[in-house]
Amino acid sequence: MKKGCEATMTICYFTASGNCLYVARRLGGTLLSIPQLMRQKDIEITDDAVGIVCPVYAVEMPMMVREFITRAKITTEYFFFVYTYGMGYAEAFSHAKIVADTADLDLKYVNAIQMVDNYLPIFDMQEQMDTLPEKDVEGQITRLCNDISQRKAMTIEVTDENRAVMKKYKKELAEPILRKDTALGYIVNDKCVRCGVCARVCPANNITVTEAGVQFSDRCEVCYACLHNCPQNAIHLPKEANTVRFRNEHITMADIIKANG
Repeated sequence: MKKGCEATMTICYFTASGNCLYVARRLGGTLLSIPQLMRQKDIEITDDAVGIVCPVYAVEMPMMVREFITRAKITTEYFFFVYTYGMGYAEAFSHAKIVADTADLDLKYVNAIQMVDNYLPIFDMQEQMDTLPEKDVEGQITRLCNDISQRKAMTIEVTDENRAVMKKYKKELAEPILRKDTALGYIVNDKCVRCGVCARVCPANNITVTEAGVQFSDRCEVCYACLHNCPQNAIHLPKEANTVRFRNEHITMADIIKANG
């Protein structure tokens, strides 16, 4: 793996298929799992630079990441945000600014890295993986590292137009998609061997595996970690583009379990 952009900052990350964990590792510094941090009573992070690495979900950030930012006490001179996305990020930058302001954090910099989009209802995972070389992920990360090393600052404005677009996306995308009860609709077929991997990769402790089978609760983050990491490909959505699954080639299942379990 290539060397990160520096080793004195703290990166808090949220990962399901490994994209964000890989970006966090490439950036360097101290890496902290947001799902694990959220299991602590008090969350305090102090460093010269503190960053968040997470995916774009329905043109927003994951629900847990938003809650983390509002709960954590982050003290830093340089707070930055890095998204990973596949199709687009639209108003995600403005969303990050609003959430940071709510937590009294001065967001100095935000950027996004285009990678594989793992949203199974729409995207063909094989096609996403086949087109990955065109996205020049390493080049994107190198440029990101340079920006962060130089403490690049940028102005993130939230205009009335931004707010109107975000309100539209909230109603049409975020509210229908980011539902805590989503996993209750997942289908587990007879390939399931009750190995428990799905429960161990779930960042929200939303899955219980017993001899009777797999049970989902109503704390889903809609991250699809359980679907993408199931060794038997036994977990499915009622409607999905195909049955192909994805995990970042640089990240192992053990890495995901360590991050989320």
